[in-house]
Amino acid sequence: MKSLIAILFFPIFILAQQKDTIATKLLPDSLKLSNPSTSLSDSTKKSRKTDVDAIVLASAQDSLVYNVKNKKMFLFNKAELKYKTTDLKSGKIFVDYDRNELEAFGIEDTSDTAKVKLKQTPVLAEGADIYEGSRIKYNFRTQQGFISLAKNREEASRYEGEKVKKVDKNTYFIENGMFTTCEEENPHTHFTASEMKVIQRDKIIAKWIFMHIGGVPFPIPLPFAVIPNESGRRSGIIIPTYGQEFRRGQYFRNFGYFFALSDYFDLALTGDYFTKGGYGLRSRLRYAKRYDFSGSFNAGYSRITLNEEGDPDRTEETDWNFSLFHNQQIDPTSRLDVNLQFQSKDFFRNNSISYNDLLTQDIISNATYSKRWEESGNSLSINYSRTQNLSNGNVYESLPNIYFSNNIAYPFKRESSESITDQKWYEMIALTYSGQLRNERRKTEGNLRIRGGVQHNLAVSASPKFGYFNVSPNISYQERWYNKRIKTVNQPYDFTDSAGKVTRRDSLITTDEKGLFFVRTFDMSVTASTKLYGIMQPNILGIQAFRHTLMPSISYNYKPDFGSDSWGYYDSYTKINGQIERYDKYGSEVFGGAGRGENQSLTFSLGNVFEMKTMVDPNDTTKNSDANKIQLLNVNASVGYNFAADSLKLSDLSLDFRTQIGQSLNLSSNSTFTFYDYVGTQRINRFLASAGKGLLRLSSFSFSVSTNLIGKAREERRSTPRKTESDYDAFQKKDYISVYDENGSPDLSIPWNLNLSYNYNLSKFSPSEVTTYSNLSADLGFSITKNWKFSVRGSYDFDRKEVIAPQITIYRDLHCWEMNFTWNPIGTYRGFMFEIRMKAPELQDIKVSKSRGLYSGRR
Repeated sequence: MKSLIAILFFPIFILAQQKDTIATKLLPDSLKLSNPSTSLSDSTKKSRKTDVDAIVLASAQDSLVYNVKNKKMFLFNKAELKYKTTDLKSGKIFVDYDRNELEAFGIEDTSDTAKVKLKQTPVLAEGADIYEGSRIKYNFRTQQGFISLAKNREEASRYEGEKVKKVDKNTYFIENGMFTTCEEENPHTHFTASEMKVIQRDKIIAKWIFMHIGGVPFPIPLPFAVIPNESGRRSGIIIPTYGQEFRRGQYFRNFGYFFALSDYFDLALTGDYFTKGGYGLRSRLRYAKRYDFSGSFNAGYSRITLNEEGDPDRTEETDWNFSLFHNQQIDPTSRLDVNLQFQSKDFFRNNSISYNDLLTQDIISNATYSKRWEESGNSLSINYSRTQNLSNGNVYESLPNIYFSNNIAYPFKRESSESITDQKWYEMIALTYSGQLRNERRKTEGNLRIRGGVQHNLAVSASPKFGYFNVSPNISYQERWYNKRIKTVNQPYDFTDSAGKVTRRDSLITTDEKGLFFVRTFDMSVTASTKLYGIMQPNILGIQAFRHTLMPSISYNYKPDFGSDSWGYYDSYTKINGQIERYDKYGSEVFGGAGRGENQSLTFSLGNVFEMKTMVDPNDTTKNSDANKIQLLNVNASVGYNFAADSLKLSDLSLDFRTQIGQSLNLSSNSTFTFYDYVGTQRINRFLASAGKGLLRLSSFSFSVSTNLIGKAREERRSTPRKTESDYDAFQKKDYISVYDENGSPDLSIPWNLNLSYNYNLSKFSPSEVTTYSNLSADLGFSITKNWKFSVRGSYDFDRKEVIAPQITIYRDLHCWEMNFTWNPIGTYRGFMFEIRMKAPELQDIKVSKSRGLYSGRR
């Protein structure tokens, strides 16, 4: 049984007047010495000068021996000292209080006949740091010490040495040291150096470093190295990648410096250099404050020079880009989200090898400030949006776009009304308002067009209930304000062809008229709906009931013909053949014009919902014992009839359905049918039934099915605890700006995953004009063993009978190394990249890579 002593250090010597030495053998119970109430001797008073200022707990299995006169303590066999956050375990521990020193040794292993091995070698733990060695000598006043055959283990790395000297609280000098990030006792990869300096939670500095792989040293050493010894982000040089491109020659990519300026923001500056001419510069500033805001600013510039000066095919291209991302919750009712991207049209083509970048056609930017008022329910949003087409250079901008919405109001509702049954019909009348201001800039083919306007929407509605029917009348009013409208006139001219024949041709001239113009429109509708339920209770096979919900509705809509002359929204011009053409004077404005044609339509719709309810397990007392309600199928149909139309009064019949089977399979479909016949490619005002061609003809059809299947994660991988987050955990893993599409290491805890989606679309503009699109996309990942991960992704176009953008990736976990292989076998962006690199973040620049095609810069 262990003996336990709680020592205050200076009171321990109060027994000096009785006996010089106290020997404590194995005791049946622990012995505790504390400060008695007797007076202290002179030697005791002097002992108060010791630098030990906290209780020390000491224990040993064999014996504790105190030399009171010389102020020394000896612990034998499984000895342990605990002082503040320091814990020392060893076979033998000697403490000298006068000199503030302790020594710890291993004891001889009696099973070793050669009498060389030691057991119970010292293990010193200081907080999260652990040191091992055959002998430890330590001064707890100066915090200096010496460790023989030392080992130190940290969270993801360790270093060892024949001799370790501690010169202060955080600094160590190591002789014949070894550093590794491998967890194995005999590491697969490690670094050795004759001299090393370790600064705790800062860095490791070494000179003449040899890298050992599988126990074999690399013959060429590094003259010196500085290795980060702290988790998180650190400032330092970003090691470049190097290689060769077909057009630009040898290159160095991503060479630069990373500045970890604080826990809240950092800066990366990188650049590229190509021997055949050309360079690139990039910068990225990131910032984040948890629960408050985060964002980044990126900028890039590249100049590409191909071929020699004086060559006829010499080209020089300059590209640029910059982007700003910002997300901030200003207060509980307001938020700011910014995603702005601007770049030259060839920036991705000349500077990226990412599939996603190369296939991008539009660069979309948005910045939105939103605000809502909780008491009134009103809301406001201010938005800037921009779309840049990379193929033709067209730009569409909206600045500003201000939208205000007023919460629904019941102007006639009494305060005393507590429920719907107590309310009069007029109390259900609701009033809603929304307003929008928008200014648009469109730059197409070098021409700039600016349009702006204000739109007001006012709606009055009610929802009274008559028996089993809900009746919802609605009146909507829209008013648009514009400062421009178009004016089109025909100015015919004489055209002379090559044969000298003169013909008269139309020439339409469109100009803008400036002023303050109003477009006022309105429409009315009334809808009646109800619900019918059908229930079947089989109570078999775990099924308690089926329910079919039928939701019929009928609605009437009215809108006058705003294209008539009485409204003044349309104008006309005359062609040379005497034909009069009418046009909408406000059709080109931001909110459009009034619309032509009267509408008096009656619309029928029928919704169907099929559901199933499972039985309750009487033996299950957990909260999961409740009956599950599963939605099996949704089917909807609608058709309308416009009484005011001069022809084709019956609208197309629309059918759609959707269903979800479990959590992994989704199906949906939509189709439309026409009741009218065609002559050639033109639909005519004659029913198919009248022509003896049946009742309906399919005009469009679409179908999609998708599934996402994932195997059960391995328990040993899933149980790994997560690290505690900090303010800068919102930052990306990489501390540099990479041109490669690096998705990180795959999740090896998932044995397999499969994503499949199939889409089919058919459009029949007429019986003779049919277009189809059929596409199957797949993404399959599987692990043959716990260290191998294979992924295959791509799609197949059934109409073109070709595979689109296939990609194969193979990943191998090599313990402290990892292997990645990415291959695009066919297509414009074919190529491969093979890479083996170390997994430790601070050593990932140690790698071997080979690439061809896309990944080497060839197009």
